Amino acid sequence: MKKLLTIAALGLSATPALAHHPLNGMPMETFAHGMMSGVGHPVLGFDHLFFVAAMGIAAAFTGQALRAPLAYIAAMLVGVALMTAGVAMPAQEIMIVLSLLVVGGVVLSGRALTLTPALVLFAGFGLFHGSAFGASVAGQEGGLSAAVFAGYLLGLAAIQYAVAIAAGFAVRAAAPAASAVNARLAGAMVVGAGLFLGLEILEGPIVTAIAG
Repeated sequence: MKKLLTIAALGLSATPALAHHPLNGMPMETFAHGMMSGVGHPVLGFDHLFFVAAMGIAAAFTGQALRAPLAYIAAMLVGVALMTAGVAMPAQEIMIVLSLLVVGGVVLSGRALTLTPALVLFAGFGLFHGSAFGASVAGQEGGLSAAVFAGYLLGLAAIQYAVAIAAGFAVRAAAPAASAVNARLAGAMVVGAGLFLGLEILEGPIVTAIAG
């Protein structure tokens, strides 16, 4: 658990720039570039990383650790495709914060979701995370080739599914039940990340209101 807390602290201290430039701002021109960017975005963006970990943990306690995260992966890819086609999900940042608070809160509560509510929850939030991933590449000058886009989608899907499965099995190994302290601590970390991100979003309007 100390290692998890250290990782959380490092993730929370990451700058927003890191979350959106896995290729250091270079344009994606090949399948490999697309895959590297797809792998990098969820790992460097702590908001996405923490959600996927929490989702994997919640999925593990449904009894369908391998199947349940696929609802998120499928919806996330749809969200990416919609965004690159010009269809953005509304209130994207707020919904991503909400995803951390809700799914992290589920894990923190110590209650296991049944499969159907879990699939609905994961898929619903997946659309918004996917929209955010799509926004990070939709404005690339010259657009994306089919090969780059395929690599990007494959990288996104593979790394997030791997993180979800790894988080679920790691916590399940230390916490055989959803009500175990280790599992609930993981949920608390994700909720904390959600609160941190929410305060970052509110900071601008609050400062503006005070100054005005």
